[in-house]
Amino acid sequence: MPATIDRPQSGEFASFYARYIDYLPRDSDVVATLTSQLDSVAKVLALAGESRASYRYAEGKWSVREVVGHLADSERVFAYRLMRIARGDATPLPGFDENDYVRAAAFERRPLAGVASEWTAVRRATIAMVSGIEPGAWERRGTATDAAISARALLYIIVGHTEHHLGVLRTRYELQ
Repeated sequence: MPATIDRPQSGEFASFYARYIDYLPRDSDVVATLTSQLDSVAKVLALAGESRASYRYAEGKWSVREVVGHLADSERVFAYRLMRIARGDATPLPGFDENDYVRAAAFERRPLAGVASEWTAVRRATIAMVSGIEPGAWERRGTATDAAISARALLYIIVGHTEHHLGVLRTRYELQ
C-alpha cells in the first residue's frame, strides 16, 4: 500500500465535497480507513439482514439496500475519476445524478447480500488500484463535474462518503 497520503487542501476539490473529507480526522490514515471500512460496512449490514433491507426511515428516502447500491455506484464513479486523474488524463469528466442511478439500478429486486457483495468487490478493486498509484500521482489534478479536483481528494471523498452513509445507517436506520 502507498505511504501516507496527505489530506487535500481547499482548492483541490469543490466545496461541496468538504463535508465528506471532514469525516476523516486530520491525523487519520485514509488508506487504512479505506480497508477497514470493509469490516465496518459488513457489521452494519449484518444488523439489517434481509429482514430490514427494504426499510426506509422516511417517505422518499432510500432503503438500506439502495444505500448500499448507491455506495457501490458512487465508488465506481469516484474511483474511475481517481484513476483517470492519477494517470494524467486531463479530459473533463461529467457529473452524475445519484438518484437517477438508484432508480435505474432496481436494487430492491436483489437480495441485500448480493448488493453488499457488489459493494465489497468494488471496494476491493479500489484498494487494489490505490495500492498501485505512484506517490507523485496523488497531487495530479483534473476536472470533474465542472470543478478542479485532485486524485488524493477523490480518495478522501470515497472514504468520507462511505463514513457519511455509515453514520446515516447507524442513526437514521438505527443499525447500531
